[in-house]
Amino acid sequence: MEQSSSKLSTVKEASKPESGLGRRWIRWSHKRGMRNSLIFIIFSACVFLKLCLGLASYSGENTPPMYGDYEAQRHWMEITIHLPTNQWYTYDLQYWGLDYPPLTAYVSWICGSVAHYINPEWVALDSSRGIETTTSKFFMRASVIAFDALIYIPALLIFSRTWLGTRSKRTQDLAFLMLMLHPALLLVDFGHFQYNSIMLGFTIMALNFFSTGHDLLGAVSFVLSLGFKQMALYYAPAIGSYLVAKCVLLGPTDGGRLFLRLGLITLATFILLFLPWIPPFSASPVLMLDPISRIFPFARGLFEDKVANFWCASNVVMKWKKWAAQEILVKAAAALTFIGFLPTVIVTGKAAWDLKVWDKFPVVKAVESNGNSEAEESSASLHTPILPLLPYALLNSSMSFFLFSFQVHEKTILLPIMPLMLLFSGATSDSEVYQWGALGSNVAVFSMWPLLKKDGLALPYFALVLLWNRIIGHNPINVIHTAFPFNSLEHLLSAGVYAAIISLHLLETVITPPTRYPDLYPVLNVLVSTPVFVCLWLWSIKCCIQVSWAITGLPVADHQHKKRPSTATASDVSERQFSVVPKSDRRRAVSLGRAQGKRVRRASTHSAAGSASSTAVTSSSSLLRGNIDSINSLAEASSP
Repeated sequence: MEQSSSKLSTVKEASKPESGLGRRWIRWSHKRGMRNSLIFIIFSACVFLKLCLGLASYSGENTPPMYGDYEAQRHWMEITIHLPTNQWYTYDLQYWGLDYPPLTAYVSWICGSVAHYINPEWVALDSSRGIETTTSKFFMRASVIAFDALIYIPALLIFSRTWLGTRSKRTQDLAFLMLMLHPALLLVDFGHFQYNSIMLGFTIMALNFFSTGHDLLGAVSFVLSLGFKQMALYYAPAIGSYLVAKCVLLGPTDGGRLFLRLGLITLATFILLFLPWIPPFSASPVLMLDPISRIFPFARGLFEDKVANFWCASNVVMKWKKWAAQEILVKAAAALTFIGFLPTVIVTGKAAWDLKVWDKFPVVKAVESNGNSEAEESSASLHTPILPLLPYALLNSSMSFFLFSFQVHEKTILLPIMPLMLLFSGATSDSEVYQWGALGSNVAVFSMWPLLKKDGLALPYFALVLLWNRIIGHNPINVIHTAFPFNSLEHLLSAGVYAAIISLHLLETVITPPTRYPDLYPVLNVLVSTPVFVCLWLWSIKCCIQVSWAITGLPVADHQHKKRPSTATASDVSERQFSVVPKSDRRRAVSLGRAQGKRVRRASTHSAAGSASSTAVTSSSSLLRGNIDSINSLAEASSP
């Protein structure tokens, strides 16, 4: 019996995550007085890594007549600087016609203008098609790095300083390092060649603004993300439900005012983006249909390449294109996508309704009627208690689109992985978020293997995956080795998936697929990756429910509100309206690091109602601390 117990403890110790190379390097740097220069060192090292990736192959290299995504991006620079805006979305659509929103076109115009200034041959209309000179390739690679440095990297840095604001400087620097070195985006943008970091950077910046209470700026940032790539719609249900829920929290007066402002600022930003196609700046209002028809290409079909989503995986058994017309498939995809993200929309809305306090504090109107705007000014800058729901809602919404929506590309796995990595960046190594984050990240990169192999990026693929796992202290081989006895279902799933991934890579090197099944390995890739993404989708729903229970599980008793005096200051009103606690605790409530940190003992509930205003505020603060501590213990509660 003692031997069995000793063996079990040995296995558990072996299955614990290792101390990552990144954590040890951050600790070493801080001890040697390099903490102030660490961000610059990380930035410089990542730029060097991206330049090295630029030496590898890219999409469509030496493959006429279309040349791949690299040529598409270069061609858009060519047409935007030589043609008027009314021809951007109609010129020679058979050769990489522009099919992204206007902000992509404006970025292409900026890059094309710089390229034309340096060497007009790089972007000469029509005659430059397929150009692959060394200097033109260096310019194209540099343009991705430049916009990445302008938008994406600052967004990550601000994220690590705001959402992880209560964590140590070491933890913040480690989170920044892990996010910067994530292999999926590096391989797609700086290897395969695209500009996804611009879209993701604007979305992360929107989250940063939401976390500090600047909702209008957050809305503008998200519209810019949508204006760059329409795939940002994957996040729209989560962000939309969060903003509407905040309006519910604020109440009919303040909430209605915020709702109106959000609507106006969103509409104004969209109008500015599409201004060249709107009369009187365009000759006809019909021209507005040109970019819209190109942005939503329903004519392409349910899917093109092998994608690790529901439609492609189930197509192995159910040949959808034979059984249903395209119109039916479009509606079915829309319905399944809606059902996929509906739970988190409901959870967010219900949490906001349960936490609303504006109907319990009519004194707010009395304060405002006296001309005192202190409560309104305070409410604009306070964090909402439903903010911790937002990253999980983003994961659920984007994963629902990836799994169920119409015409999905394998590269769009970047969208669900982004919120997962933001959650992962603040997770402790023994938490549930850490396990799902490591597994989801590795499977996401693996799901793009057929694309990366075709682009000649096999060596960067393996090198970056090994580097990132080393940085975070995750060892897939060790996970497989300690599969039995497993310490959690996530551990068992990870062991099986990693074993399948390694086996497929080994088999692909020694066994050629039969002529009858040329897509054998891509299909097996889909069948391995899709179940993991489905589990992540279900896990995000579970986490949304858990967070909702945590932040609404200790409501303030109605009899306490009724006994509070009618003579309250604006500060007291604002305090009760948002269940405000001291600033440090408010920041802790929105800190992903604290939300996934160690278990903290839940604060006891104060049930006695005081007769004075100060006693009421103290009781409300104690209750919210209990809710915050419930969120902090969320990672430990793996089931409701």
